[in-house]
Amino acid sequence: MTPTFSENGALHCVIEIPGGTSKKIEFNPETKTFEVDQRNSADRIIPFLPYPANYGFIPSTVSDRSLGGDGDALDILLIAESVPTGTVVEAIPIAMLKLLDKGEYDYKVICVPSDPKKRIIDATTYTQFVKKYSKAKDIIESWFLHYDTGGDALTSEGWGNEKDALEEVTKNLKIQ
Repeated sequence: MTPTFSENGALHCVIEIPGGTSKKIEFNPETKTFEVDQRNSADRIIPFLPYPANYGFIPSTVSDRSLGGDGDALDILLIAESVPTGTVVEAIPIAMLKLLDKGEYDYKVICVPSDPKKRIIDATTYTQFVKKYSKAKDIIESWFLHYDTGGDALTSEGWGNEKDALEEVTKNLKIQ
């Protein structure tokens, strides 16, 4: 099992869906494989715009149902060039989009790669992100609020900064 943090303290992000992809790919912990999600016995294809960045999860975390979470690993959106499914990337959390899905917390930790050479934006804090990329922030929120045309709409509870994101990760650590 991949730990939540790397040896140098960076956050591990497991990529399920490469940026620019329309298929909803998920890790199956029972089979240890990445599979296209099914809806109505068919591959789930996002009939909107493709994922705006790499999407996946933080290993060894679970959004605790007893605390209002959805019972899944914490979600991440890694702002970087497209990364293949199954890749583990060391990252820095810069923000957290606070969404509700049918009354359950469905927070998205927004990250950039720890390696400066792999970054496509020049922001490592929420303040920098908002100051330099406010429209990208708006696009990310709008995308999540509208991408699932076949399901229930998500609602936004706003944004948190990098400290809020790290607190959410720490709060939802599984025993490692």
